[in-house]
Amino acid sequence: MPKKLLLLLSLTVTSPLWAGEGLFCCDAPGQGRLCGDSLPPQCRGLAHRIYDRAGNLVKTVGPQQTPEQKAAAAEEARKRKQMEDAQREQRRFDQALLDTYATPDDIDLTQQKAEDDINFSIRAAQAKLSDAQGRHRKLANEAEFYKRKPMPGDLDRDLRATAHEIQLQSELIEMKKKDLAQIRAKYDADRKRYYELTGRRSLRGQLPPAR
Repeated sequence: MPKKLLLLLSLTVTSPLWAGEGLFCCDAPGQGRLCGDSLPPQCRGLAHRIYDRAGNLVKTVGPQQTPEQKAAAAEEARKRKQMEDAQREQRRFDQALLDTYATPDDIDLTQQKAEDDINFSIRAAQAKLSDAQGRHRKLANEAEFYKRKPMPGDLDRDLRATAHEIQLQSELIEMKKKDLAQIRAKYDADRKRYYELTGRRSLRGQLPPAR
């Protein structure tokens, strides 16, 4: 503890200034060090220190912040919390990744199964699309005979139904292709992170091509 403060405490500990439970001190511009058993008016808004009766530093209080400084501190705290949350979420994801896959090949096999399921759906939709397109062409050819006379209601209904089926299956195929791309991106990211965490790579990609 600085000698000046020791002297100050020795002088004030038996004086009325030391009537409270602690001593508040600050360095006021142009006035030097000020102390009191409560915070001196000149110290308000300034950094100050609080000592106990034995002269031990109990607490250091920073200067009062401006609204701009408070806003900056709040923003910094928000960013820090956001970063900590992201780090915590990354650790959770990493642990789940390691718990899910015992080896890199497990990632390859899981991805292949997911892709097979989607490709099966795509092939089924393509078959339905081809069938609907064939039926629609036949109905359209039949409708050629009714260009100059009213078309039978069932023919018009069937044309609309096959056109709707074509649109439906086409949209389904496009959706499944997007799902396939997302799955590939997901497992590529999982695989890359797994390699980063373990340093292990799949043996399947290292095998020579089949003859």
